[in-house]
Parts: sequence; C-alpha cells; structure tokens
Amino acid sequence: MKHLRNVDDVMTHAVISVDRGTAFKDIVEALRMWNVSALPVLDQGGQVVGVVSEADLLLKPQGADTAHDTTAEQLMTRPAVTVMKGATIPTAARLMARGHLKRLPVVDGDGRLVGVVSRGDLLKVFLRPDEDIGAEVRELLVYQLIPHGPGEVHVHVANGIAYLTGSLPDPAMEDILVRAAGTVPGVVDVTADFTAPVSA
Repeated sequence: MKHLRNVDDVMTHAVISVDRGTAFKDIVEALRMWNVSALPVLDQGGQVVGVVSEADLLLKPQGADTAHDTTAEQLMTRPAVTVMKGATIPTAARLMARGHLKRLPVVDGDGRLVGVVSRGDLLKVFLRPDEDIGAEVRELLVYQLIPHGPGEVHVHVANGIAYLTGSLPDPAMEDILVRAAGTVPGVVDVTADFTAPVSA
C-alpha cells in the first residue's frame, strides 16, 4: 500500500521546461504540444528562475515581430512560486490556493527542478480506495493508542469517511484519535462512537 503524503508521491517527474532564451513561438508550441498551461523557466544549472504561463503570453509586449524577438526571460513571472521536494500535499495545496495557481514546480534543496505537481495530482489522494485509507488509519491509530494502555478501535471507511468505534483506556483519547485519523490523505471526514473506557 502506497501512502500518498508528500508531493513526491503524486508529482509528474518528466517535466517540460524552457530556458531563458526560448522564443515566444516556441513557448506557445510547447504549451500546445504538451497540453499544459505553464512552463518552468530554468537557468543553465537547472534551477527554476521563473514560470511562463498562458496569461504571461497574452500580456507580451506589442511591436514589430515580437513573436520572434520576445523570450521567456522577458515574459516569465518571477520569482517562481515553487514547492520543496518532500513537502506535504496540504502545503502544496495552500501554495496553489494562495497564488491561484494550477501547477507548481517541485524543487530540491538547491532549487533545481525535479518535478511538477498540479491540482489534479493533489486530488489523487481523494481517489484512494477506501480499503487503503482504512488500513493507513488503523496503522496510525494503533501507534497512537500504544502509549496509553489497552484499547480497541475498529475502523471502517466508506466514501472517504472514517468511522471509528470501540473502547478506549481514556475518554480524552477520542479527540486525539479523531484528529489523527483526519490527517490521513483521502479522509474527508471522521465520525467516532466509542463506548465507556475499558475497566482495569
């Protein structure tokens, strides 16, 4: 079972990019050919220095033969909004929401491009089978329970909703388990119905 937690788990590794000197017409052709709305712009070291999007192309300078003279360097939005390799899926989602972005370049610690993550990629976590989500919730909750003594938790997941039942060593554990279950990718809601604490 693959846990979908980080952008690395869902991003596209084979990325189309352009360099600073790529001409306007070549950018348009690349966007059309690969059916994407934006392309990362890289320097010679493979670091992301900007992003050129369809919106950037529509705002290109007017003048004689600008389609040949205008380059990615002149068109791109900078600095590029990027997300670090290893970042969580919610982190990437927040960056996209704040910037109203459809795609984010994924970079390593040196700022070099390693992939691209899209809104659609992030939504993959909600397409996980209920069985996979349930297995991950069970695994997580067992580790939450162990330090607190004996207890029994049953997990059933249907349509992304995690239903938790059983008995707990301490009633205060219910809130901890509910919050823990809610962190599992693919869980859209958590419902808990625990019985009285287990007697000593």
